[in-house]
Amino acid sequence: MRGTLRGELQVSKVSVIIPTHNRSELLYSAITSVLNQTFQDFEIIVVDDCSGDNTPEIVSKLNNKRIKYIRNEINKGEAEARNTGIMNSDSEYIAFLDDDDEWLPEKLTLQVDLLKNSPTRVGVVYSGYVEVDLTSQKILKKRRPSKKGDIYKFLLIKNYVGVPSTVMIRRICFERIGLFDKMIPYPTDYDLWIRISKEFYFEYIEKPLVKYHIHKNNISANAKTRIRGIELMLERYSNIFSSNRKAYSQYHIRLGVLYCSSENTKKGRKCFLSAMRIYPAEIRSFFLLLLSFLGTNNFRRLQNFMKRF
Repeated sequence: MRGTLRGELQVSKVSVIIPTHNRSELLYSAITSVLNQTFQDFEIIVVDDCSGDNTPEIVSKLNNKRIKYIRNEINKGEAEARNTGIMNSDSEYIAFLDDDDEWLPEKLTLQVDLLKNSPTRVGVVYSGYVEVDLTSQKILKKRRPSKKGDIYKFLLIKNYVGVPSTVMIRRICFERIGLFDKMIPYPTDYDLWIRISKEFYFEYIEKPLVKYHIHKNNISANAKTRIRGIELMLERYSNIFSSNRKAYSQYHIRLGVLYCSSENTKKGRKCFLSAMRIYPAEIRSFFLLLLSFLGTNNFRRLQNFMKRF
């Protein structure tokens, strides 16, 4: 990994890694939100994962010497794109920004200051963020962090850290525990947080520092990718997840909802039945099982209605 030995070369304090694929119309705003930071000691590494649009022209148009542009000639996926950025970085701290998100101006200032003044046992700083509808720019929800210090046991219940765009990580974390796992398509960041939390503490800034855009092309909206990712996470961590039966049942419920929403009610029902066996006191698994017999369209409508409450 580059940057392990810093030598006498002048290197930036923060490497900002932006993986991108066919989102040139959003990438410009993402990069601009980094260039507009109040903290300016950074490099930007744009990893173009074999885009077919005008991404190279967008990066070139910005004409900034702090931007490194790396292109994959084949599409390698989110994890490998992030890893390419890490391996080509030189900084003490590494931050991630998705190509469809934006940072608020104080993001780097506040996180660098917190990491710099924390013991080295603190390897990660994350923050609050706001979910914003990309089309209307309406704020849909504010997400505030709640777990810090030794959060390993909490992460086995659910992903309390949230989206990668909120995170800043010490380089030593990657040197100690490795990079993103390319075998997990989603949630590749959640797997990394779990592995880091075994060795390092987490800190957070409660203030929202990121605009997380919601739109139809979010990877988090891709049901097939989510299904495969959750199944792999259950395979990898089943022995650990199962120690908390209530949380373990939630993973099966999420998987069941994804299957039913993807017109595979047979597999969805199997997931709900598994959730019922694992933690019978969770009434949602019973309700969702009954809901699955109403057909995919009705299942989706009722699910969307329930999300309002």
